[in-house]
Amino acid sequence: MSKAAPAKKAAPPPGCTIDINDPKVQDAAIKIQASYRGHRSRQELREKGPPRILKELKDVVLIEGSAARLDCRVSAFPDPLIRWFKDGQELKDGPKYRYVFEDPDVVALVVRDGTLSDLGKYTISISNTFGEAFDSAKIIIEVPGKIQKGPDSVKVKAGQTVKLVAHISGEPEPDVGWAKDGEDVEEDDRLFYDIDADTTTLTIKNVTKADAGKYEVFVENSLGMDQSFARVDVI
Repeated sequence: MSKAAPAKKAAPPPGCTIDINDPKVQDAAIKIQASYRGHRSRQELREKGPPRILKELKDVVLIEGSAARLDCRVSAFPDPLIRWFKDGQELKDGPKYRYVFEDPDVVALVVRDGTLSDLGKYTISISNTFGEAFDSAKIIIEVPGKIQKGPDSVKVKAGQTVKLVAHISGEPEPDVGWAKDGEDVEEDDRLFYDIDADTTTLTIKNVTKADAGKYEVFVENSLGMDQSFARVDVI
C-alpha cells in the first residue's frame, strides 16, 4: 500500500503575509505591548485606589408632586457601598427614595412625589476597603402659591378683636394680600395683617358695624395663585 501524499499547506491570501523582521511590524508590536502594559497599569491603580467621583452632583429643581433625580458618576473597585443622606439623615431605598445603579459607573437617587419637605441638601457616600468619597447637592422645590386652610367665618360683638387666620404655602415665597368686599385692605393701627412662614393673619381691633363683610385672602407666586373667603358678622 502506498503512503498518502503529505497535505499541502494553504497559502495565505495575497496581502495577508507578515514579515516579523519588517521594522514597521516590530514598531507596531512594541506599541501594542506598551498600550497593553499601560492598560494593566491603569487597571491596577484603579483597583487599589479609593473611590473617586468622576462627575459631581448638580442642584436640581423639583416641582411639587413630581420626581427629581440626582446623578453621580463614580469609580471604585472592589464594588463600593453607596449611601444617600438628606440633611445628615440616611435615606433608605424604598417607595419614596429609589437607589439607581447604571453600568458602568452611574449611581443616582430618585426622589418621588415631591413636597416642600423634600427641600434640602443631599449627600452621597461611596466607600470601599480603600477609602470613602462624598459629594453633595441641593434639591430646590417649586410649589405654586396655595392656601392650605382658609380663614373661618366669625360672628363678633362690636368692640371685640377679630383674627382671621389662613395657612399658606408656596416656593418661591408667595405674595400675600387681603381684601374686603373686593377692595384691598388699607392697613392702619386698628386693621392690619401679618405674614409668617406658613400663615397670614388679618387683625381687626375694636370691631364696628362697618367692619362686617366678606374678607378675601389671596396668595400668588410665579407658579400659581390661590384665594379663600370668610365672612365677618358684627352683632
